Amino acid sequence: MAVQNRIVKIQKRNRALVTFDANRIRGAILRAAQSIGGFDQDRLPGINDKIFSSWSSDELIADFLADAVVLCLNADPHHWITNFPPRIETIQDQVLHALRSYGFQNTADAYACYRWGRHWLREGAVTPETFVGNGFPRAQMEKTLAWNRERGCDTIAGLNEIVRSGRLKALIDDSLLRYEQSLDTAAEKVIERFRTGRNVRMMWVSGPSSSGKTTTTVKLTERLQKQGLRFLMLNLDDYFWSLVEHPTDWINDRNYETPEAMDIQLLNRHLRELLEGKTIEKPVYSFKEGRRLASKSVKLEPDQILLLDCLHGLYPPITEGIDPSAQFRLYIETQNVLYEGDGSSSRLTKFTDVRLLRRILRDARHRNHSPLLTVLHWHYVRSGELFSIIPLSGVADHVVDGGFAFDLPVLKPFFCDPEGCLPEAEAFQTYAGFLDAHIRFERVRALLNSVEGPSRADLAGYELIPGDALVREFIGGSTVKIPHNE
Repeated sequence: MAVQNRIVKIQKRNRALVTFDANRIRGAILRAAQSIGGFDQDRLPGINDKIFSSWSSDELIADFLADAVVLCLNADPHHWITNFPPRIETIQDQVLHALRSYGFQNTADAYACYRWGRHWLREGAVTPETFVGNGFPRAQMEKTLAWNRERGCDTIAGLNEIVRSGRLKALIDDSLLRYEQSLDTAAEKVIERFRTGRNVRMMWVSGPSSSGKTTTTVKLTERLQKQGLRFLMLNLDDYFWSLVEHPTDWINDRNYETPEAMDIQLLNRHLRELLEGKTIEKPVYSFKEGRRLASKSVKLEPDQILLLDCLHGLYPPITEGIDPSAQFRLYIETQNVLYEGDGSSSRLTKFTDVRLLRRILRDARHRNHSPLLTVLHWHYVRSGELFSIIPLSGVADHVVDGGFAFDLPVLKPFFCDPEGCLPEAEAFQTYAGFLDAHIRFERVRALLNSVEGPSRADLAGYELIPGDALVREFIGGSTVKIPHNE
């Protein structure tokens, strides 16, 4: 189907004008879809199934979506003027808008991660060797699937059989052992740096929201403290801008998920001064009042390592001017995957769905935040991590998988019990335009309904889930002692 196009040129990043070619848009969309296994990974009944019934192949769907992008671009008559055409960035924004508007959420995420990865490659923040592509680490996913397959839990059906047959405890123990061994490896890497004279002065534990950074930070530092290392932990929440400097959207929500939510310049200066042995006046932030109330003197001793648990620890402006060789960067993400149903659909569960469920619990328990608002807010979470977290993960010195084969069964009772945290479907009717939230809600609801799990009573004690397990950070009952942040 042909669409009217009056755009003649586009503006490249160097401001050069080149001929507009809609086929390049089509090619980029198709490659993003193929990188995740095709558009079928985004097929959603009631959302975009009419597109699939109208267009019978990935190539034809890419044609349709590229036409939608061209229509959006032509809606601005300024783009028709040869000397003032759309910029590359504007076209990329419209690609994402078209993909998300038609429910192609996973394709959009792959496109966004690749886009920003290329940005960081041009900036020199990543190299071709550390470029992570679409953000789905295929090699790691295959290893995880093989590990799950050995235990019969590479599908939801297999996982359910493990729960029904009373073998969940063994799976939990195996999964936790794998996680602990990964932390042992991370600690060995840090100690090896000291053995070879490359002392670490700063250690980051970074990763997207609800990946398990807090528990992981405590467990890793405990290992290193036993080896004689000393730490000074800096609370980066104190560097948030005041509420009045955070704009709100129409539902009065604020985007705290972007690194620019913090005073990056002040943070960077303080980090450099601490490493230089200077005393800083660190701000003290009150979340109750939404502003800084005071400051506190902080100094890093010569034998201490500066410890930072932060979403955006890999974000280059934060550590600008700091020697990378003096830093150890650990990255954690929930990378456990398994096939939906019996595996016949070849559709994998999504990393983000486990983290969303964890965040709903955390927000409800500790932040007085309703599950509905957490789901509505998640598009900010995803946008931030696809820009400044996941595309930079390749530069990490060690990667920990904070996801577990048993996550879904253990999380289920906290959502599907009569007093569970899953929002009511009717609650989203007021927010009909929030397609991202609607898709995520329907997906996690269907996922939870497909899973069998223990009862809350089974999880109340520590027989099934140990008190120091990472998942306790979200379901409650954690025995991990969170250190005081300076």
